[in-house]
Amino acid sequence: MIKIKRVYEAPSPDDGTRVLVERLWPRGVSKEEAKVDHWCREIAPSTELRKWFSHDPSKWEEFKERYSREVDKGLLDRPASLSKRDNLTLVFAARDVERNSAAVLLELLQNEGGAEGR
Repeated sequence: MIKIKRVYEAPSPDDGTRVLVERLWPRGVSKEEAKVDHWCREIAPSTELRKWFSHDPSKWEEFKERYSREVDKGLLDRPASLSKRDNLTLVFAARDVERNSAAVLLELLQNEGGAEGR
């Protein structure tokens, strides 16, 4: 199963493998607190797209489309394979738990490989 979770939420045993999917390290969180197993910077939205979106809900649909086109689908192979062996948690920093890059990645992973989510 694949789920998404804010880096500011406490890790739990059912998280399985935790993968940070942010280009920048989240503010105010140490590596020990985050307890991430992998940091996949390259799967995060480009700096330009991230700045354009700026977590504006009115831009969400266009952000999803642009990010889905931008992300290198080959980079989805590793998270997809991890999710077949264990639970996988895509860890993100955004305040909005519904409209963030991890939510887009979750959808892409579900569509690409039929993985269970949330």
